Amino acid sequence: MAGLIEGLPSGLRGDYAGLGADLTLAQDMAGYAPADHATWRSLYARQAALLPCHAAAAFREGLDRLPFAAGIPDFARCSALLRAATGWVLVAVPGLIPDAAFFGHLAARRFPVTRWIRRREELDYIVEPDVFHDAFGHVPLLTQPDFADFLQAYGAMGETAARIGALKPLARLYWHMVEFGLIREGRDPRLWRRHPLLRRRDAACDRGRCAAPAALRPAAGAAQRLPHRSVQPTYFGIGGYAELFATMPALPALLAEARDAAPIPPGAAAPGDQPL
Repeated sequence: MAGLIEGLPSGLRGDYAGLGADLTLAQDMAGYAPADHATWRSLYARQAALLPCHAAAAFREGLDRLPFAAGIPDFARCSALLRAATGWVLVAVPGLIPDAAFFGHLAARRFPVTRWIRRREELDYIVEPDVFHDAFGHVPLLTQPDFADFLQAYGAMGETAARIGALKPLARLYWHMVEFGLIREGRDPRLWRRHPLLRRRDAACDRGRCAAPAALRPAAGAAQRLPHRSVQPTYFGIGGYAELFATMPALPALLAEARDAAPIPPGAAAPGDQPL
């Protein structure tokens, strides 16, 4: 089992003992206590109240199609809905998994979702992704065909990135696009997805105090280091989802360039950055 999770940080909270060869395990819906579902509902209510002002329309539409309001969702039920819409399914994982395995699942239209949920005292912030982070934050956009197709193509890029030693830049770019990406709707930049770690006091989300995002440049995103334990200082944005596919042909060369370049510190501007 140690070889399957080589390279992951020590002390992760998930139960990695029962992993299969593909690094998945059973969700075990019966293992969730009533308090776990109550925590989900508290998180859902808080985030849902912020969606009209801050989340992209495609995210809100996708969320409306999923059985998320009542408590921790059953992955099998969600997978049936996603499979009919875009051919995706959800697979349960204990938490973080190595980049190569993660991108391999995306390439096969399987989205890994952590099965455990945070404690009540962690409603505002949690370092590791939990089931709410993964399901609420990512799954709604998988109902949208354009985004679903892009994410599969991005996952397929993992094989190329592994071959040229550029998995880290591919993961960095995923962070800046899929974890914290913005899209322009009208005059406003909105989150592609509603990141569950962001709060009203996050400078990137407060109306009137929005951090000035830069237009997406894959080379800059792939080189920018990730601020895992602080508020996100840099946001990259797009004008529409079609721009995502436009990044794909040049991505192998850009990943190789980022692999060999000095990483850009979190929040620092790169040459050529333009306001969104």
